[in-house]
Amino acid sequence: MTDTDVIVVGGGATGVGTARDLAMRGLDVTLFERGGLGSGTTGRSHGLLHSGARYATADPEGAAHCIQENRILRDIAGAAIEASSGLFVQLPDDDPDHFETRLSACRDLGIPATELSASEARERVPDLAEDVQRAFEVPDGVVYPSRLVAANAESARRHGATIRTETPIEDVRVDGGQVVGVEADGEFVAADHVVNAAGAWAGEVAALAGLDIEMAPTKGVMVAVDGPTVAPVINRCRPPADGDIAVPHEEGVVLGTTSTPVEAPDAPPNDDGDESAEAVEAMLQEGAAMLPAVAEADIDRVYWGVRPLYGGGEGRGRDASRGFQVFEGADDGRPGMTTVTGGKLTTYRLMAEAVADAVCGRLGIDEPCRTAEEPLPAGDPDALDELVAEFCTDFPADEDVVRA
Repeated sequence: MTDTDVIVVGGGATGVGTARDLAMRGLDVTLFERGGLGSGTTGRSHGLLHSGARYATADPEGAAHCIQENRILRDIAGAAIEASSGLFVQLPDDDPDHFETRLSACRDLGIPATELSASEARERVPDLAEDVQRAFEVPDGVVYPSRLVAANAESARRHGATIRTETPIEDVRVDGGQVVGVEADGEFVAADHVVNAAGAWAGEVAALAGLDIEMAPTKGVMVAVDGPTVAPVINRCRPPADGDIAVPHEEGVVLGTTSTPVEAPDAPPNDDGDESAEAVEAMLQEGAAMLPAVAEADIDRVYWGVRPLYGGGEGRGRDASRGFQVFEGADDGRPGMTTVTGGKLTTYRLMAEAVADAVCGRLGIDEPCRTAEEPLPAGDPDALDELVAEFCTDFPADEDVVRA
């Protein structure tokens, strides 16, 4: 006899989204998160709702996923997102051929993209640099990560899931070569299946089950400044590099980000150290190239996030795939455990659907995914922020917006 049908390890967006999806398909689900929900990568992101334009040239499949999920989240996620827009701007040092290639790739993928002259771009964003040469507009937006995970957790709970925060798992139990449950908070919890959705920590969880899932996490700094106030997301139109995104919030922007490989996801730099000071200065300089008012703005907060990149493919750092991988069964993992790695916050729901499909296939459950059609309980910002206060403990990405 098992204590639950499925255990989900990890309370970031993908883990909570998976718990919601499985619960909506009628499974009894228990989720374990060692801290508050979203306290790992999710709550320490720059909060960009990708249109797919950023990946249109290097990763067309990932870009197609982004625009698909962008449209879904605009329908279901309520106050967890700001459905604004985004501009890709070309500065004098940027390759005009890259601008043309990216614009063409967006249109080929069905990502709405409207070219703007320099004057038209500055009409939309008066704070843009005077030397912006041209731009194109895409349907980027802003995700408030803590609201998103809290809404998913509440939906999962309404469908019968159990959400256990501040409960790190201590071990994964294997019996006869099959994962049969986890040990947490001094007790053994048995399950028919375990989902490893621990993000950058997925390799460590897999190792508890005797598996080798190679991760290649990278860290990145975000710098939130008070002002300028802009409506769209601002992207530098060049190959992805440090400091080429400015994500608007109510009173300013979040500037990001760097990409530095790390050996362990729990080893971010000292926020007061030389590395942090150098990275912050770089973000301010790059941000000011697009939005000159950044140079005079006050810094509100600085925080670091770690990307859960899979290390088994080609490339490292910015060259690593931003796609996601699902390992399940005896071929790619161990019977009884499914592991999901990689991906982006924008595609969390799609990742959760892929994991839930795999788990249901293993367990003989023939129920379709409904998470793209059923709205999240996210219509009332005040009620949503009460859920954030209940579920989340560390969310620097949107602490300036959420009234928790």
